[in-house]
Amino acid sequence: MKVLVVFFSATKNTAEIAGVVERKMGESGADVEMLDITPYYVRNEITDLKPFDAVVFGMPVHSWRAPRVVRDWMATLDGHGKKCSMFFTYGGFGIHPAHYSTGKILEDRGFCVVSSAEFPASHTFNIGGWKAMENRPDTRDFLVAEEYAEKTYRRFLGEDNGLPEDFEKTEYTDDFLSEIEKFRFRILTKLPFREYNACSMCRICEDICPAGAMNADLGKADPEKCIACLGCVAACPEGVLRINDMSESWSYKLDMENISPADMDKKVSRIYL
Repeated sequence: MKVLVVFFSATKNTAEIAGVVERKMGESGADVEMLDITPYYVRNEITDLKPFDAVVFGMPVHSWRAPRVVRDWMATLDGHGKKCSMFFTYGGFGIHPAHYSTGKILEDRGFCVVSSAEFPASHTFNIGGWKAMENRPDTRDFLVAEEYAEKTYRRFLGEDNGLPEDFEKTEYTDDFLSEIEKFRFRILTKLPFREYNACSMCRICEDICPAGAMNADLGKADPEKCIACLGCVAACPEGVLRINDMSESWSYKLDMENISPADMDKKVSRIYL
């Protein structure tokens, strides 16, 4: 069986899980290919899913849902009735309704969702001073990822014809959820910018930007396009890109969520079958 593992991963957390899924499905007998849809130009190319028997979609959670650029890209696909699965990485706070909303998009595009999973991972804003899920995913998460890959592949093969339990829905409207997305920019008050002139102009920041927002010549991100993924800051080989200090908002976030870092770290990966 030919399986495509598609993933969006600005700061490489989702890529780690995708790598485990690829390896384990390969060990189980699948012919697996990987497709990194993080760069803007990749999603602008036509994605032909016809050669594949099944697809795994991996992505982070941005404000309770898959990133908008991923949702928009998925809405262009034709599932051809193929079986698919989803997995999400998240920074320890809200995860729902990501499973439900993403599954709905895929089903509307002609896919049959047979499983899903979620994995705690270092929060994007740790780059700015947060300490959410530091050093995750780790061994315990990778073990769950292996189990997820093995059980999902059995469903792809038809050895297990089950379907996942109902995903948690939400009473909130799409308009409200879109407003929630703007919360990221109340914390990220200074979008990625080049602090020093000592830049080799490798243009990695511009090449990997998922939204086509980073301009390497100007050394800053376009506020109309930036999605606050901070992939450019994480990838800069010279460390010359900066954002604002977010450490003060970390305490506020913990109070708002009524949780401690220790309790956050107790969160476990979960498979939906």
